[in-house]
Amino acid sequence: MSEKQTSFSIKNWSHHDQPREKLRDKGKAALSDAELMAILIGSGSRNESAVELCKRILASTNNNLSALGKLSLKQLMHFKGIGEAKALTIIAALELGRRRRGEEALQHYKIESSQSVFELMQPIIGELPHEEFWIIYLNNSNKVIQKIQLSKGGITGTLVDVRLVLKTAIEVGAVGIILAHNHPSGTLKPSEADKQITQKLKHAGNSLDIKILDHLIITENAFYSFADEGIL
Repeated sequence: MSEKQTSFSIKNWSHHDQPREKLRDKGKAALSDAELMAILIGSGSRNESAVELCKRILASTNNNLSALGKLSLKQLMHFKGIGEAKALTIIAALELGRRRRGEEALQHYKIESSQSVFELMQPIIGELPHEEFWIIYLNNSNKVIQKIQLSKGGITGTLVDVRLVLKTAIEVGAVGIILAHNHPSGTLKPSEADKQITQKLKHAGNSLDIKILDHLIITENAFYSFADEGIL
């Protein structure tokens, strides 16, 4: 068989080069990002192993998994050896990782500062290409009871149903509420609509002894806190 016809399927590699066996024998921490990705896609192309292909994909994002998670289906399929099925597998795996981060964050979450709100919400909305508005409900110990997506898309006063927000707060026994939304543009400056929504919910909550504790604008790497800035 000529070199060009050689199969680069993982099952045809030498035992020491097979990432599946390496994972089994040495544990997940022993594998590089490229080797873990290679297990997902199974094979490369005729002239490139799965690991080498994955190294090339990672190199295009400066070996940044967060940046890799932002690649679209079409962008992944631009790489020779990545068809639709393999691209969808990569996207699904990275999304599972993102969701795991969110679940782990919620398990031990007591809100102690604006930074802790950012750490809770950034994995959920920090990298989205569109705006989402979320409500975080807290008990009297500032522990998270529930977090709910209130709206998706541009933020305007008409998208916030104050009655629904407060009705949910009463149902779950919340005494505090934190608002959070993302700015895909990366800007941390609150808009007039952001300020109006905050004040609208604050005044409505006061009548029920439910406090609006903060409102965060979240981007990929930073946040703006209304409470920290003294404009709540």
